Amino acid sequence: MKVLVATDAWHPQVNGVVQTLTMMSQATQALGAEMLFLTPESFRTVAMPGYTDIRLALPTPAKVARLIEEAKADAIHIATEGPIGLLVRQYCASRGLAVSSSFHTRFPEYVSARLPIPESWVWAVLRWFHSLSGSVMAATPPLAQELTSRGFANVRIWPRGVDANLFRPRDVDLGLPRPVFLSVGRVAVEKNLEAFLDLDLPGTKVVVGDGPQRMSLERRYKDAMFLGERFGEKLAETYAAADVFVFPSKTDTFGLVLLEALASGVPVAAFPVTGPKDVIGTVPVGALNDDLRAACLAALDLSREDCRAFALERSWDASAQAFLRNILVASRGRTGTGQSQAVATPTRLSA
Repeated sequence: MKVLVATDAWHPQVNGVVQTLTMMSQATQALGAEMLFLTPESFRTVAMPGYTDIRLALPTPAKVARLIEEAKADAIHIATEGPIGLLVRQYCASRGLAVSSSFHTRFPEYVSARLPIPESWVWAVLRWFHSLSGSVMAATPPLAQELTSRGFANVRIWPRGVDANLFRPRDVDLGLPRPVFLSVGRVAVEKNLEAFLDLDLPGTKVVVGDGPQRMSLERRYKDAMFLGERFGEKLAETYAAADVFVFPSKTDTFGLVLLEALASGVPVAAFPVTGPKDVIGTVPVGALNDDLRAACLAALDLSREDCRAFALERSWDASAQAFLRNILVASRGRTGTGQSQAVATPTRLSA
């Protein structure tokens, strides 16, 4: 099977969407599938307002159509609701092609936090966007249930995984006063980092990541360590050096960083909201509390071995199998041709 994935989020962005799609590309190969990517790399881009490091694509219908037709894919998946996703949706709708999609970001909360736009309006737009999809993929059963209750159709589960070989317990010391409370992610307003940085905690607060808020937060919170972006082994070592992973976001639909921390043997402290609540539930690998300080202190007493065991049950192989099953379900109603042909195997479409 050859699957064309349309995404407005792509490298060099560092976020859960990009990480998930990258891991899917690798994991699906072992299952006999090939993933092609229609990304901002094929178009002129502009900086996103307020997020200068994120480039928004400026696609045209003609070029999108050409790239889709050149891909000769067996199935089309829309990963994001941005400009590329919108034009791919338009292409499929006009030709009666079946398509699948995924719900990664709680845009209603993001938008209403910045603009005087009711969340209900944004939900209505998202319902319309995903109404064409034969499989609307959600990361957890509670998120799937929420989408269904909000009027989304054909919602199916697409669980996430973790690279437990990279993210694993290690004997690492950052040379900082213990305990070390770590947060990893985009340093932006939607991540609610002030809720973590305002806490009166023993030891050291550490933030890994970059974003539009980093400079202002560094100036305001002199007692916290801001390490910037870290990747690969360096990131994995930083996780392993922590005593508690703090996840202050209230708007994430999942949070891959939760599984990365748990695979590293690090318990989680978070608010009891969508994301951490759905990933962890009542399993004693995290402390979820509306009082984030109490959650941080409670997490110190949790078993690092239990955290690791919990994460080992979440693999990218299982995630890839679920993804392809959902693709197949959505593709059953496809009326177009688009049959696979013998072509080279690129990792993305060229311009």
